Amino acid sequence: MIYLRSLPSTLSAVLLAAVLMVSAFGQAAQAQQNPFAGGWTLQPEMSALNFQSVKKQTVVESSSFATLEGTIAADGATEVRVLLDSVDTKVDLRNVRMRFLFFETFKFPSATITTQIDAAVLNDLATVRRKTVPVTYTMDLHGVSKSFDANVAVTLLSQDLVSVASTTPVSISVDDFNLTEGLEKLQDAASVTIVPSATVSFDFVFARNSTTAAVAPVVPQKPESVALEVEGDFDREACKGRFEILSRTGNIYFPSGSARHDAKSEPLLNSLAGIIARCPNMVIEVGGHTDSVGSDATNQRLSERRAASVKQYLASRDLDPNVLVSKGYGESSPIATNDTAKGRWANRRIEFKVLSN
Repeated sequence: MIYLRSLPSTLSAVLLAAVLMVSAFGQAAQAQQNPFAGGWTLQPEMSALNFQSVKKQTVVESSSFATLEGTIAADGATEVRVLLDSVDTKVDLRNVRMRFLFFETFKFPSATITTQIDAAVLNDLATVRRKTVPVTYTMDLHGVSKSFDANVAVTLLSQDLVSVASTTPVSISVDDFNLTEGLEKLQDAASVTIVPSATVSFDFVFARNSTTAAVAPVVPQKPESVALEVEGDFDREACKGRFEILSRTGNIYFPSGSARHDAKSEPLLNSLAGIIARCPNMVIEVGGHTDSVGSDATNQRLSERRAASVKQYLASRDLDPNVLVSKGYGESSPIATNDTAKGRWANRRIEFKVLSN
């Protein structure tokens, strides 16, 4: 659905807002020789980063990110970090699709926006209280770094609090951050068409570190811990939905003709192991599939060996090996045509499913 494609746009807006916020802070602190002395901290409970996406051409959906972090250093260097696992579409499995299919948070857990603030741009904020400021910022998302220009509204809320907000929705294309393939996976998983861009709006509040209002956010040890999902064990339906989604990632890699998975497969497998651990009293099948290149017998053996290899790795992640079974399907269950390179790539896969309670 559109929830996921909207994210890149929202992340970009977040960074943007951070930059403006920083400027506002400088203005509020103009009485000091260095307006950034002591630094400023983003107040997540007072801030918001929202994005809208469109599916089926006319259905608009609004989503947000729950976990934001940001600082403004004494030299005006500003950074805002968005933990992508905290995407909130208000639907559990939709959040999971966004995380694993669109953002690939097991490889790219956060998006970061940075800028350098010039206090001179906001030196009259204490007098005018609110002004629109042009900002140039850099956003790092999904392994891509791009710079953007935008206008933001900076409002002095009090001597020690400043709001930086979007003046108009910011439009972001998935093409800007190599998220087109992720969008395609989302569309396939949800069986809908999604507009390949999203609009983002934000309102970030920063507090001066010298005040009691400025409380540094707690940085989670593991980014996935910010995901908006139930704590503890998942029920059967939640597990089934997650395994169906993870089977679509295409992020388990094997060299041609080999049953040994590539090391770049392990971030996803580690995330998968964490989910399996939260699906008690269930047996999970690891299924291997191949394309049609080669003989039936060769493909059958290869699929069995690859499935067994993945099972072995998962068991090594402190999982009970009795909850895992491996099975090879060879070329018998294609999900795409074997007449094209893209189709054959899709057919070479590892799938996961719940077999029993």
